Amino acid sequence: MLTWLLRQFARLPLPFIHLLGGIAGWGLYLGSRKTARRMRSHLRASGLCPGEAAYRQILHRNIIETGKGMLETFAIWFRPHEKMLNWVRECRGWEHVEAALSRGKGIIFLTPHMGCFEITALYYAARHPISILYRPPRKAWLAPLIASGRERGAAKLAPTNLRGVRSLLQSLRRGEAVGILPDQVPSGGEGEWANFFGRPAYTMTLVGRLAQATDATVLMAFGERLPWGRGYRLHFETITGRDMTSTTDLNRAIETLVRRCPEQYLWSYPRYKVPRGAPPLPPQSQS
Repeated sequence: MLTWLLRQFARLPLPFIHLLGGIAGWGLYLGSRKTARRMRSHLRASGLCPGEAAYRQILHRNIIETGKGMLETFAIWFRPHEKMLNWVRECRGWEHVEAALSRGKGIIFLTPHMGCFEITALYYAARHPISILYRPPRKAWLAPLIASGRERGAAKLAPTNLRGVRSLLQSLRRGEAVGILPDQVPSGGEGEWANFFGRPAYTMTLVGRLAQATDATVLMAFGERLPWGRGYRLHFETITGRDMTSTTDLNRAIETLVRRCPEQYLWSYPRYKVPRGAPPLPPQSQS
């Protein structure tokens, strides 16, 4: 029944879905003190707002964009794949993807919690195989829902465990692509502390390990959400001047992207949480 309802919802025009999403975003912000507090705190601490007026403008836009992201996910998952891809109005940087494919060493797509981070992998999966790292939901009934939404085209899921990491490694060694949310907080023992917008954030070391083991090309992918429900502009970019084996450089590469479109970053994500089993925060951050 739920799947049927989601398929009916996915038939709605994208402008209407984004309109509802904007309303949902304000509902979440006003209804969840924890989410609102985290959003305000992370945005203020980022240093991206030169004054109070700029801060409020970005915050209000971010509330709306966050709601759009919530609802558009279901539309992207349950709209027929070919029709969903029609929402992509422009693709910039595909030449970097083609150059990486010609190397035959595999591609690591880094897709932060920014814009529509679901559509980039599915766009690529319509053309080439890709394995997407994901954290299995705590509620088991959600797992088949996520799988049916994300495993489309030539996309397959790799869970955040040893079996999933091995699957990513095998895909890269076959010259295929993998997709990773690089700002996702890893489990304890699977990351290290590195600054993110001036604050220590527990950061995954997986990207560096995979790149070092396979010599894969690392590309940044961003699904920019166009205004008024007009669709999406995809960006595929090389990462220059960064050593992806360094978590500090990884976070700086994400920061560079976020600075271009801060209103579409998911500031409500608990980026600075301390996962169970992680080492203590660096001493200077505890003072």
